[in-house]
Amino acid sequence: MLAGLRGALMLARGRPEGIMLMPLAPDAAARSYWAAAFCLPLFMLIRVISGTVPLTGRGVSAEMIGFVVGWAGYGLATLPMAIASGQAAFWPRFLATWNWVSLFQYCAIVVISLVASLLPGWLGQGINLAGLGYLLWLQWFSTGLALRVGGGAAAGLVLLDLMIGFLMSGFVTGLAGG
Repeated sequence: MLAGLRGALMLARGRPEGIMLMPLAPDAAARSYWAAAFCLPLFMLIRVISGTVPLTGRGVSAEMIGFVVGWAGYGLATLPMAIASGQAAFWPRFLATWNWVSLFQYCAIVVISLVASLLPGWLGQGINLAGLGYLLWLQWFSTGLALRVGGGAAAGLVLLDLMIGFLMSGFVTGLAGG
């Protein structure tokens, strides 16, 4: 776990050698899903701060279900893409990288959201936008390194992640009764 976290922090600083700290072994990639357990409370905090989750049992349950399904669904959806691109051998490293980088991203979103909420409207929105741009770049950068694919393929995987997120958001809204 510590190697994955160190690797994610290196990647977050634009250091490509951070990818070498990410495991290639499938069992180690499976262990990287501990990152999801650490991200769940951060995810819920982000949803509460943004005011998008109804603070009811049904609303919280729907958010948690959506989180788990979305997290697992993205990992599974990327396997056929890795196979099609001839990079299936690097898919476990990609999963581990995505998991640990996601933990960094969730922590960053909490900090960015809190800082932005303390600033005047336009400045806070600018901080949020810059933060979003950086986090999308980080996912693109780490995806390309982990799977050894070009920028277009990495962008496609980032887009897939965003589409699954939007899909799950709509699903969760329906489940929560909103």
